[in-house]
Amino acid sequence: MTDYDITLIGGGIVGAATAMELKQRYPDARILLIEKENTFAAHQTGHNSGVIHAGVYYQPGSLKADFCKRGSRATIDFCRTHNLPFRQCGKLLVATTPLEMERMKALEGRCRENGIRAIRLSRQELNRAEPNILGLGALKVPATGITDFKKITAKMAYVFRHAGGTIMTGSDVSSLRETDTCITVRTFCKTAKKAAGHQLTTKYLIACGGLQADRLARMMDIDIDFRIIPFRGEYYCLPDRLNSIVSHLIYPIPDPDLPFLGVHLTPMIDGSVTVGPNATLGWKREGYGTINLDPSDTLDMLTFKGFWQVMGTHLKSGIGEWIDSIYKPGYLRRIRKYCPSLGVDDLSPYPAGIRAQAVLKDGSLVHDFLFARTGRSLHVCNAPSPAATSAMPIAGYLSDQAAEAFKL
Repeated sequence: MTDYDITLIGGGIVGAATAMELKQRYPDARILLIEKENTFAAHQTGHNSGVIHAGVYYQPGSLKADFCKRGSRATIDFCRTHNLPFRQCGKLLVATTPLEMERMKALEGRCRENGIRAIRLSRQELNRAEPNILGLGALKVPATGITDFKKITAKMAYVFRHAGGTIMTGSDVSSLRETDTCITVRTFCKTAKKAAGHQLTTKYLIACGGLQADRLARMMDIDIDFRIIPFRGEYYCLPDRLNSIVSHLIYPIPDPDLPFLGVHLTPMIDGSVTVGPNATLGWKREGYGTINLDPSDTLDMLTFKGFWQVMGTHLKSGIGEWIDSIYKPGYLRRIRKYCPSLGVDDLSPYPAGIRAQAVLKDGSLVHDFLFARTGRSLHVCNAPSPAATSAMPIAGYLSDQAAEAFKL
């Protein structure tokens, strides 16, 4: 006999949503959710901008496009059902140059392909909608919203536990060993006065490890051709007197040759307004402080061929991100191109986030969701933005895959 039928690793929103989904499908199954921190959503889920994405940017037919569109509706429905805060304030993608106007047309076409309502605004219409924002035009996406994904994750964990699921927090997975009949999971607690370990067995395992996804896959001897490269997203917060500076989320038109969306203005669910994020290389996978360096994380990167490839490809933009990270007027310049009234003194420190980006050996970024499996395990290897928005469709997908692979 094993201790559990299904064990999930990772208490971010994807892990919590999957645990909840599996318990709803298999109410009599013994299901365990393991989280290494003492609270849920302690990493990527709890350090993002809280945006419920509509799915503007994603390749039609991709998992991202499908999961995001369905996930946006599912997230709002979950908030309504459980009385959690959300607001569909809409997003404006603002073009400030003729080149960005051309790129905006391409994004408008992408919206049509993905079945997302988008409204083109002229310069005058943009100015009426957002008097503090300047641009040649904008694309309005009404479906975009904001919420608190940390609260959503906590509620999912509560629903899972209330249905009879088991939760183990403060437990870091140290080893995984698969046999023909089960998987043995060893954990330890770093916060205990004396290093405490625990061992359990499970018939099946689903890993939603985020920033540790590649390491969990390697514990299972999966022959992976990627590594997780952490990219640090730094934010600022505007003073309270500027909480009404915008009523929509304000995004720049992204450069299609760059992997991230650019610095944007986000009215948060608590009424504040944040600025960010940028995208600088992280030297620590869970590095949210001012000084961040982890020897193990750094060695993992420097010894991976794909790291040097991706750094070479994006060297110029990477240097620009690093300079603007340490030089606040440079960071401000990115915002002033569409919101010229802001000054350096308006930018106050705000907690940073870390993106877990899967990079292949050839240096290419994995843009879509990536999964792997063994005989008794499923692994979420890459879950980039919009993973928080897409958590419930991802949970459904993983549950379908588990039913097929494990003959549940």
